Amino acid sequence: MATQAAELDTPSSILTAARARLLVDGYAGLSTRKIAQEAGVPLSQVHYHFGSKRGMVLALLEAENRRRLTRQSAMYAQDAPLSRRYEQACDFLEDDLESGFVRVLQEMIAAGWSEPEIADAARNLLGGWYDLLNEVATEAADVFGGLGPFSPLEVATLIGNLFIGSEAMLLLGFDRHRFPIRSSLRRIGEVIRVAEQRAAIPIAKQTATKSASRTTKATS
Repeated sequence: MATQAAELDTPSSILTAARARLLVDGYAGLSTRKIAQEAGVPLSQVHYHFGSKRGMVLALLEAENRRRLTRQSAMYAQDAPLSRRYEQACDFLEDDLESGFVRVLQEMIAAGWSEPEIADAARNLLGGWYDLLNEVATEAADVFGGLGPFSPLEVATLIGNLFIGSEAMLLLGFDRHRFPIRSSLRRIGEVIRVAEQRAAIPIAKQTATKSASRTTKATS
């Protein structure tokens, strides 16, 4: 039983070590030997479980992305105003910057520029985020009666790209004194809130009209 537990823990230990080394060394400087040393396992175990450095990093990215996509899906499924859910997404960005997930993701995007296999994996994983954003944008279109000249997919693309680009700039060290990246992102939540308030006015008028009509019919 102890041997089986150790075998099950080995891949997890390797990925934990890979994550730690990736945050320190970056993808270009990542060494499977250093990862094996940090995980406390023979180098052969890295290759046994993941095949190569690329396979190990892809497994790490998938695990990290799955956790956070599940979190985002649960958040957007809440019965709360869209503006509040957007603000929570901004809060999650701060968590992801602090935890190192943003660095892991951006390292994989950069690696994908020269490694097609990583590019394919990054596109597939990021596609899940864009699909989720498209669902939210479709909901927004229903609430607001349209999104102006944009389709829901176009809005989802713009928001997704806005976050990915902002993450890259924050990792480069641009701070709020030069470019107000964080406050700009959060300002969109205010735009959404105003749109919600405007959309609620016709609904309130319709409700009042229907109520008045029922009262008139009842007294006539």
